[in-house]
Amino acid sequence: MIVCAAAAIVATGGANAVVDTADVTGPAVQPSGAGTPAVSTGGDARGTGTSTSSSSTPAVSAGDASRGTGTNTSSSTPAAATASPAVGALFSGGNHFCSASVVHSPAGDLLLTAAHCVSGDVSGITFKPGYHDGIAPYGTWQVTAAIVADGWKSSSDQDLDFAFLKVAQPGSASLESLTGANQLGVNQGFSHTITLTGYPDGTEQPVVCTGTTTQSDTYQQRVACPGFPDGTSGGPWVVNQDPTTGTGTVIGTIGGYQTGGATPDVSYSAYFDDDIAQLYNSAIR
Repeated sequence: MIVCAAAAIVATGGANAVVDTADVTGPAVQPSGAGTPAVSTGGDARGTGTSTSSSSTPAVSAGDASRGTGTNTSSSTPAAATASPAVGALFSGGNHFCSASVVHSPAGDLLLTAAHCVSGDVSGITFKPGYHDGIAPYGTWQVTAAIVADGWKSSSDQDLDFAFLKVAQPGSASLESLTGANQLGVNQGFSHTITLTGYPDGTEQPVVCTGTTTQSDTYQQRVACPGFPDGTSGGPWVVNQDPTTGTGTVIGTIGGYQTGGATPDVSYSAYFDDDIAQLYNSAIR
């Protein structure tokens, strides 16, 4: 197990304004709260340390190489649920390729996704929260930086397959003030009922499922939810979702083992422990 001893912060230059904010038609949603992420004080840390990041950077996926090519043979379907406005699609070159969600931060500018979704120069990546049918109801937000663990950067450690993204906020309203945000849940255990959301490649609407998580390895968790193929990587695993705001506590994100799973019917996530708490603290500095 490679320790998340540091964070690599990949910043970009160039344009940093919110794109096509004229299509922000949705009402403002209150943020999920101003508290700090739920970081356990239990002894689950896999190391500490300071940043040793170099000028090399982790990768933007041209498409989501994250999920397997298996077909959905399950007779069940994802639970009928409404996607949270805090969940959206990541776009590059006009196409969406991964999923992401807004996580609470002091500046209201932070996203959570899978580390395997981001690499290199992130200036070509945008985020569209609440995206559906070609519409971005809360605008299009330019990604300006990716924060990933050094253990992922050096060896693609599946137990560190998570990343934070920052977006530009040139206006007076923060991203979080418009969409709401999930709190970050750390050291929460492995058995939960979650709401899972992601954006499959080639579709214009998110897929949403309710499922029960289990432990699949020391630092891996899994959930059986049909219909989560390529493109859904980075989608959040949310517990205690508020039916009014659509936000709750995020305890995972599609990724980890087999970069999310070999079939669309079972998804994986790296376990959120002190490593992601350390990465979060790097992201909000």
